[in-house]
Amino acid sequence: MDLIVEPHGPWTKLTLSRPEVKNALNTALLARLAEVLSALAKDKACRAVLLTGAEGNFAAGADIGEIEGKSSAEGAVDPRKDHWAAIRAFPKPLVAAVDGFALGGGFELALMADCLVLGASAKVGLPETNLGLIPGAGGAQRLLSLVGRARATRLVLTGEILPAATAHDWGIAAWLSEGAAEDVARPLTEKLAERAPLALMAAKAALVAGAEAALALAQERAAFEALLDTADKTEGIRAFREKRKPGFNGT
Repeated sequence: MDLIVEPHGPWTKLTLSRPEVKNALNTALLARLAEVLSALAKDKACRAVLLTGAEGNFAAGADIGEIEGKSSAEGAVDPRKDHWAAIRAFPKPLVAAVDGFALGGGFELALMADCLVLGASAKVGLPETNLGLIPGAGGAQRLLSLVGRARATRLVLTGEILPAATAHDWGIAAWLSEGAAEDVARPLTEKLAERAPLALMAAKAALVAGAEAALALAQERAAFEALLDTADKTEGIRAFREKRKPGFNGT
């Protein structure tokens, strides 16, 4: 089971569970997550959701095997775009408890949460440029709105991975746990589930609209799709698999 669903009365815990690949987000897992969140959006008994990852990691990124042979034409009709949109449209408070790796698509997913809690072991980043690509689900844009141009540029262009304490200091997350992220995230989710649900949904909608109104989300996605056809993308993924430094030539 790639997504574990655990109802807890007025809130639900969702656990990404592909531990053999550090919970990498393949299309099937992303589709399942979107499906469950869409159902919970209509469930009046559910007032908040806690999202975490199994066995010490949140999500180490997208599934490289799915991207490796994907063309820009396939990227343009990729069902993952609809799945990402459904996740972003979840109207209730979404808390992400991040331990271990939250990289690439995994970090993009965490950035869609309303409340981001980092555990002491968390490591976050957008290393897609190491593969000849860029973030494809709005991660660079959301990071830009959180930390500003200088720091977002640093992370996206260099592919740097930040430890939890630095990410918290930069304002990427509002909560930092001394131990596991769920130690803080679980009571936070419970607290949110006790608050006025209509007010929280209205507040979330206003905050999301205000934060994302000016973001170049469509431009970022179009650039990601165009890069799928490049030789640099092929070389980047091959080098990643072979555990060597890539040799990019700009084609």
